Amino acid sequence: MWHRRRARRAVKVLLDTHALLWWFAGDPSLSRQTVALIEDPTNIVLVSAASAWEICTKVRNGKLPTGQLLCENFLGYLDRFHFTPLPISVEHGRLAGHLLGPHKDPFDRMLAAQSLVEGVPLLTNDLVFAGFGVNVVW
Repeated sequence: MWHRRRARRAVKVLLDTHALLWWFAGDPSLSRQTVALIEDPTNIVLVSAASAWEICTKVRNGKLPTGQLLCENFLGYLDRFHFTPLPISVEHGRLAGHLLGPHKDPFDRMLAAQSLVEGVPLLTNDLVFAGFGVNVVW
């Protein structure tokens, strides 16, 4: 009897900034599940404009000297790994400003808002996101 294989549906995920940096560095701290999701060519891996902002801010402030090349060619790096840039919309900004909770980091608040508005899980090991009601995968 012939059985038809069901095509696997692409999954959309959003990378937290630390997961993005670890991916570029080949850091073994990434979970197996995170690596599998990123490596699956059928998945859509989103990278927020907030991550570019955060990384380049930290490079400028001297807190991330290893990120200089990434800042100079951020879109090139995203293209190399087939990641999809996620711009910041008015709705993202509105929700980021309204999210309840004591965590004040503007980059984390934006990533949380984008995850919620876009309806995609956030690949992160940072527990603060669960407090915002974000679907976290690690």
